Amino acid sequence: MAKKAHHKHATPATLALEKAGLPFETLSFEHDPTNHNFGQEAAAALKARGISPEHIAKTLLVDSDSGLAVAVLPVTHQLNLKAMAAALHSKKATMCDPAVAERVTGYVVGGISPLGQKKRLPTVVDSSLEEYPAVVVSGGRRGFDISLSPQALAQATGAMFAPIARR
Repeated sequence: MAKKAHHKHATPATLALEKAGLPFETLSFEHDPTNHNFGQEAAAALKARGISPEHIAKTLLVDSDSGLAVAVLPVTHQLNLKAMAAALHSKKATMCDPAVAERVTGYVVGGISPLGQKKRLPTVVDSSLEEYPAVVVSGGRRGFDISLSPQALAQATGAMFAPIARR
């Protein structure tokens, strides 16, 4: 059964998972406001709890000739824009302007969740994440993450899996 988000932790992401009846767990850590390497910060904080950095995902927005899209990939990797464009059946993809990403998703950079965005965008999850029993994505705030199965993530976002990351 889906774990209910405590109201102090309720975000559009947790509310979307609850509404969909998908199981998840929430993870919090102290965010350092001076740290702008959000993925690395989460990886360091969660590694102390025994969560492998390869299981922790970052959410990036890209702009392609078919419009905006969401990429979810391990924090240990970089987004391969050519592979992302191919997954979207587009000629090319570029990183989305951070201000546009915030406006479109309703989240702040460093806290952008692939879940519960204001507008559902095409979402591509790196296929390396599909093999894990659980992955960790942003819960919609800096220092607040959600652990769930890759299948639940794909179900909640309408995502497809494709090889979009490179080390």
